[in-house]
Amino acid sequence: MELVLDRRPSTARQSASAIHRVKVDRDLAAINDLARLLDTRWQIPGLGFRFGLDALVGLVPVLGDAATGVVSAYIVYRAAQLGASPFLLARMAGNVAIDTVFGSIPLVGSVFDVFFKSNRRNVRLLRRHLEKSGSQAF
Repeated sequence: MELVLDRRPSTARQSASAIHRVKVDRDLAAINDLARLLDTRWQIPGLGFRFGLDALVGLVPVLGDAATGVVSAYIVYRAAQLGASPFLLARMAGNVAIDTVFGSIPLVGSVFDVFFKSNRRNVRLLRRHLEKSGSQAF
């Protein structure tokens, strides 16, 4: 067994690590923006309930929830690219499946979408994973 050492100066290793963290933070911010658009973009005045495109597009039977399900699956795909574990990806996919299935029920599904917010849940799970793994700057 051969031991390979990183012979770059420590400042080069630190720079590479810093660049990686900046990329991860930028990618996570983009995913967070997408989740916000889908789940919490607007607020119902006086009630404080937040909703997004998922609830609005979900008013179109079957096709609306299928379309937002595809966009939600993209968030899971990006999580995989950022190094999420298979268990975390399965959990995120489960959230998307629950949202897509229950969200497809006419009218009641849109109300469900206002409260469940699968995309925000998935971003929170991903953020927690990245913080634990040290991939995030904060």
